[in-house]
Amino acid sequence: MLGLTARFASRGTAVWRRGIATLPNNPHIKVFDNPISPSSYLLTCLDTDPPSTKVAIGTTTTMPPTPRSFTENKHFMTILNEVVSEFGHQDEGVISQARAYASTGGFNLGSGGTFFPDQQHNRWSSRRKGTSGGSGGLGAGGASGQGGAGGAGKGGFVHLSDSRNPPDFGRIAWPEDILGSVEVNGEGEVVGRVQPSGTYRVVTNEGM
Repeated sequence: MLGLTARFASRGTAVWRRGIATLPNNPHIKVFDNPISPSSYLLTCLDTDPPSTKVAIGTTTTMPPTPRSFTENKHFMTILNEVVSEFGHQDEGVISQARAYASTGGFNLGSGGTFFPDQQHNRWSSRRKGTSGGSGGLGAGGASGQGGAGGAGKGGFVHLSDSRNPPDFGRIAWPEDILGSVEVNGEGEVVGRVQPSGTYRVVTNEGM
């Protein structure tokens, strides 16, 4: 799944080829005229023409898509969450975060952030009050975990998140960039599967 969602920038310009549009920073996401609604575009990972509306990522009334113009396909989101749950714990970024989380050095080198169970709510709340936000890596094996205190043998959680808006060092991703979280034990081992966050958004002000 992680290869499904290669990124494209929110300010990208569509490049049209044989009726199929792609964006320069993400040739994997194709843009078709929506066969159901001519006033909108269909976004999909597939080259199939005509496109399948059932497995499309969603639709947008403007290009590039924005949070206001984009409507997600709930069936696609269900598939995305299933793949995150099944394979997210195998992500190299998540595994490296887990190891760093338990390190005695106390620093977690990745691309998002870590948190202890009793700190999750407070950190998310503080970020909404103005602390810098961002995300980890989706698609190319990225996940959360840039900076932050080590687990000190107590365990906790790390995030699998989108890399469109990398956070400042030691910060966690914005909720809309977090695909899911997975538990890490005191030895730096991933425990179980990634649990979908329920807060992830395909399109944000930072792009798609």
